[in-house]
Amino acid sequence: MNNPAQKPAKSVADLCDDHEDEVEVCLVQFRDYGGRKAFSGPIRTVRCREDNSLVKATLAEPGEGCVLVVDGGGSLAMALVGDMLAAGGVKNGWAGIVVYGAVRDTPILETLDIGIKALGSVPIRSVKRGDGVVDTPVAFGGVVFLPGDVLHADPDGVVVLAFED
Repeated sequence: MNNPAQKPAKSVADLCDDHEDEVEVCLVQFRDYGGRKAFSGPIRTVRCREDNSLVKATLAEPGEGCVLVVDGGGSLAMALVGDMLAAGGVKNGWAGIVVYGAVRDTPILETLDIGIKALGSVPIRSVKRGDGVVDTPVAFGGVVFLPGDVLHADPDGVVVLAFED
């Protein structure tokens, strides 16, 4: 697994050039919120909408350099990640979080040593019903994010390469 403190060896643009027939490029224009602007690691997923219960539970697990991809359905009504969840992700060794939805506490997020990309921010916290699914394929931006594949992100965007033994 990827060392969470390790920066990706190549830029996303270079990966696209080197693996143009294999790379999947996410066509969502994410904003950077975390203190780490470039990050990569094996994918874990959560699918939820306006309920971050499973995001919190997953980030509380050992991250081992993984990237959590959260499919929030593109909702900007409630934040799925804030400072406390992101700080837990740092503590537990997660390399990054990609949220197809909103985050909050952005001044604090930018001070944390974790990559965070999201559609935008909103100050409203999510509901807590325990709704959602963990480690299932999720899709947005023209990419199917499969647990175990490798996500690479930097200010140019997000790309995925299939897991290779």
